[in-house]
Amino acid sequence: MDDGRPIFVQIAEQIEGQIVDGTMPEESQVPSINELAAFHRINPATALKGVNVLVEAGVLYKRRGIGMFVATGARESLIQRRRDAFRSQYVRPLVREADTLAITPQQLIQMIHKESPR
Repeated sequence: MDDGRPIFVQIAEQIEGQIVDGTMPEESQVPSINELAAFHRINPATALKGVNVLVEAGVLYKRRGIGMFVATGARESLIQRRRDAFRSQYVRPLVREADTLAITPQQLIQMIHKESPR
C-alpha cells in the first residue's frame, strides 16, 4: 500500500482483484471497515472511502446492520471493465503501431501466438 496512488484506490482495487480471482465470491461478505483499517493500518475513513467507490460502482452493496457484500454479477462486470481498459490501454496502441509498421493482422496474431505461454 505505498505505490503513490491514494490508499482508498488501492483498497478498492485489492477488493476488486479478490472478486475477479474468485477469492471473494459473489454474495460473500466483505471484511468490515474496521477490519480493513486494522489490517492495512489506515484510518477507517480511508477504508470506507475505498469501499464506497465499489458501492457506487454497484460492485458491493450494504445489508443494513450486517455489512457489505459482493453484488451478484460483480465479477463479470469487473472482468468486462478490465477487458475494456486492456483494449484501450494495450490493444489499440498495439494495432496502431502494427499498422504504422505495415504488420498485417495475421502477422500480429502469429507474433502474439509465439509470445503466448499457452
